[in-house]
Amino acid sequence: MLVNRKLEFKSYLPGIAWFFIVLFLMCLPGKVLPKVDDWYNTIHFDKWIHAGVFGFLCILFCMPYRKLELSRKRKIKYFVIVALCVSGFGYLTEIIQKYWIPGRAYELLDWAADSLGAFIGVLLSRFYFTR
Repeated sequence: MLVNRKLEFKSYLPGIAWFFIVLFLMCLPGKVLPKVDDWYNTIHFDKWIHAGVFGFLCILFCMPYRKLELSRKRKIKYFVIVALCVSGFGYLTEIIQKYWIPGRAYELLDWAADSLGAFIGVLLSRFYFTR
């Protein structure tokens, strides 16, 4: 059932909270990160983590639109805008890591995984929030 209501700030709180958790995690110095075995690098586990973290961020910011009385097309437009912002945030975290976080490096593949996660977040949001 659709509800014609305005978006309230509190509906964005889960996304905002996750945003700051992600920012905190991305800004941890390299020396505090756990050491990993070769299997971790072989399966590119860190890329899967990036995709999941940023996909979840996208979903949390799309969720407030689920009960709004908007056309499906308009909701999808908002979801795409959210995904682009999440992808931009992912790139910004890579820049922050490159220049300001000791022991961390800029990895274009991390940003690609962030963007893939955001894209998957849009697909899931489209499927679950536009019915």
